[in-house]
Amino acid sequence: MSEILLGAHTLTSHGVKVARIHLYDWLILVCLVVIDGLLNFIEPFHRFVGEEMMTDLKFPFHKDTIPFWAVPFLAVLLPLVIFSIYYYFRKDVYDFHHAVLGLLFSVLVTGVITDSIKDAVGRPRPNFFWRCFPDGKAVFDRIIGDVVCHGNEEHIKEGYKSFPSGHTSWSFAGLSFLSWYMSGKIRAFDRRGHVAKLCIVFLPVLVAALVGVSRVDDYWHHWTDVFAGALIGSTMAAFCYLQFFPSPHNEDGWAPHAYFQMLADRHAAQSSGTRAISPHSRKHQTYIEILPMVSGSGSVDSSPDIEAMSPGKRH
Repeated sequence: MSEILLGAHTLTSHGVKVARIHLYDWLILVCLVVIDGLLNFIEPFHRFVGEEMMTDLKFPFHKDTIPFWAVPFLAVLLPLVIFSIYYYFRKDVYDFHHAVLGLLFSVLVTGVITDSIKDAVGRPRPNFFWRCFPDGKAVFDRIIGDVVCHGNEEHIKEGYKSFPSGHTSWSFAGLSFLSWYMSGKIRAFDRRGHVAKLCIVFLPVLVAALVGVSRVDDYWHHWTDVFAGALIGSTMAAFCYLQFFPSPHNEDGWAPHAYFQMLADRHAAQSSGTRAISPHSRKHQTYIEILPMVSGSGSVDSSPDIEAMSPGKRH
């Protein structure tokens, strides 16, 4: 197991240095934010919806139990609070920086993938009928039989974004990452059989699963939308966590890769400094170490070999 250096690398002492090393990663995060924002302005594909297809799309249209603005609190803010508490006790900027960076990558990459698929697929939501016809009077094109909506434009636009579930994918991206993080910190897979640790690890996943269930209960998504969202979010969380941290099964799974790389560089620098001794210094050191050889009588043994090593002596 690698050594632990508590309080040696803080935000004040090494924060700027670590952030500069990952400057390009932070710039990519900014690009992901811009891309995801643009994807929400794009008009999604309007899939054909015939009259006979409305049977499964007439569920009630009401406000969702968990609004969209609440998802970042669960998927981003809650993990950040856990990271901050750990940093408060550990004072390890490497762990804090990489946990935050990995979490943001997990959530934003998931968001871009989810919204891209939403716009490309254009699957109607279970409450699409009431979005399209708020007065309950259905109108269809006489030639092709597609819907002719006369409801609120924003409601109709969102009505074509059922697959996959964004609430679910974001929740699993952030909370699954938190589960990976916590499993490494409490060493849940240390082969000692402490089931209580698994309960702690599974708790964030349970919260994410309940978010997905609420989307089905509110008739905003089909169950397949939620399943796909959970799969996307969980997969991205695993990839992003393992990009910055060892697997929780690993003996050193409690700290990021960068921490151990820092230790390796530190030891290499110390080793090279030890070896960097001049030949004159080595000869003088050998002379000092060999000179104090005392004979059995307690006097210094001035043998010819030792005297020959004294400066100025010649034979």
